[in-house]
Amino acid sequence: MNIRKSILAAIAAIGSTLTGCSSTTLPPIQPVANVNLQRFMGDWYVIACIPTFIETKAYNAVESYRLDSDGTIDTTFTFNEGSLTGPVKRYNPRGFVVPNSGNGLWGMQFIWPFKGEYIIAYLDDDYRATIIARNARDYVWIMARSPRLSGDDYQALVARVGRMGYSTDSLRMVPHN
Repeated sequence: MNIRKSILAAIAAIGSTLTGCSSTTLPPIQPVANVNLQRFMGDWYVIACIPTFIETKAYNAVESYRLDSDGTIDTTFTFNEGSLTGPVKRYNPRGFVVPNSGNGLWGMQFIWPFKGEYIIAYLDDDYRATIIARNARDYVWIMARSPRLSGDDYQALVARVGRMGYSTDSLRMVPHN
């Protein structure tokens, strides 16, 4: 029964990811001009997000990327559910870099053949912090290479998310050990 619930939850998440639309007319979110995929690979701690329904009780959330030989991105998303020591949840979507996007635009696939929009909307020069966005402005992720950011760095990223047209009141900070 738990496997069935997980599959249904993933299908619902994909449906909401693919069908979300912005209620206002905002300009498209532009991906960063160029992403060095090798540098982008590795672990990213989710610092804050406007969560999908599977993330509303996520703690210790980490998104890990590995570039496969076929050019796709093997992705592992893990978190503790409900508390810092809650049961570990793991999802393995696959990322597909959109051709001619400078590697800043991906399709993220949880279930074939559906791919959700994944825009690398901000990436600092040192590849230490990033913002992943969607044009629907329904979900957003502030991520970093370490589980904590300074208050100033965090506030600067939140302000950037707001300038993209998101309601920053909806951001949920993700607790980490």
